[in-house]
Amino acid sequence: MTQPDTRTLERVKLALRSQRIETPSWAYANSGTRFKVFPQEGVPRNPYEKVADAGVVHQLTGVAPTVALHIPWDRVDDYADLAAFAGDHGIGLGAINANVFQDNDYKLGSVTNPDPGVRRKAVDHLLECVDIMDRTGSRDLKLWFSDGTNYPGQDDIRARQDRLAAALRETYDRLGDDQRLLLEYKLFEPAFYATDVPDWGTAYAHCLELGPKAQVVIDTGHHAPGTNIEFIVAFLLRVGKLGAFDFNSRFYADDDLMVGSADPFQLFRIMYEIVRGDALAPEAGIAFMLDQCHNIEAKIPAIIRSVLNVQEATAKALLVDADALAAAQRSGDVLAANAVLMDAYNTDVRPLLAELRTDLGLDPDPMAAYARSGYFDRIRAERAGGQQAGWGA
Repeated sequence: MTQPDTRTLERVKLALRSQRIETPSWAYANSGTRFKVFPQEGVPRNPYEKVADAGVVHQLTGVAPTVALHIPWDRVDDYADLAAFAGDHGIGLGAINANVFQDNDYKLGSVTNPDPGVRRKAVDHLLECVDIMDRTGSRDLKLWFSDGTNYPGQDDIRARQDRLAAALRETYDRLGDDQRLLLEYKLFEPAFYATDVPDWGTAYAHCLELGPKAQVVIDTGHHAPGTNIEFIVAFLLRVGKLGAFDFNSRFYADDDLMVGSADPFQLFRIMYEIVRGDALAPEAGIAFMLDQCHNIEAKIPAIIRSVLNVQEATAKALLVDADALAAAQRSGDVLAANAVLMDAYNTDVRPLLAELRTDLGLDPDPMAAYARSGYFDRIRAERAGGQQAGWGA
């Protein structure tokens, strides 16, 4: 395997300078398994403290300039004040995530519920989230629905799709000119018979019907085992309907593990399709977001490590010799084509990324820098009292 030349390394570093990875507010809070939430010391007690932690991640990595909010978990009285607080910590407020899955009324669904009163309540919450976007300056409204059924005959499958379409249309029509609706899908859970948005095709069909401001979110943990996620990436990029990623890892289902921890080669393949589709830079419009729950590992170090994992996969994807790969593909040389990808994947890019961080005035090792910073000791003492934030499972 030949090592990349200086010119290639400089090209890769230039592309990496523009990379942006959004961190999720809920990842800084307490979370757990489906059975138990495990509290940790120093966990934020309110949205402001979550934003402060996100600011530390960006300060150390240089590529995480926004934090996504989840409503009502991150509801505050003054969103303009929260946005100003974020600015003081060197970051901005990113996507607004709606929550129509934790209210008792949503036992049989939210926007697809057979009860019109419950559907009205759910849609009103989605519209509230757009109102919040107006105040935070956020571009993206991210929607995930737990709606579905557990038993055959429980509800009319087609009617539920009609109700979903109506809710999405009303929300879409409320968007501003520079705002987007991002629709996420999930194969199963908590509904086990029929989930109302179970796959990328369903999400794509609804987004296509809505219009250009509606795009699909790919959560890397929301697929059946063996699903070729990079094919979905390539297809949605080709038709201009890929809006965002929710990065995480999985072994079995929606495990919400740190991105790149279970199958780093898959993450590399996904990022190669992003690079191949010229979709890495912010102007391409793809929101690269983390969506993880750190149940047993320390919150901030886990998020830093996740950002670094995405950076490493991206750097490897940028090292793919496009000319050599195209030549092998044209000639039908299967092994040579695969070898081009494997050469890039097997390259140790950590020295390259350390050099890039040094060039940017950052510590070359963000994990070590956080450990030396004393930030955890400070927040552990400052946040000893009060109610810790969490998602309430």
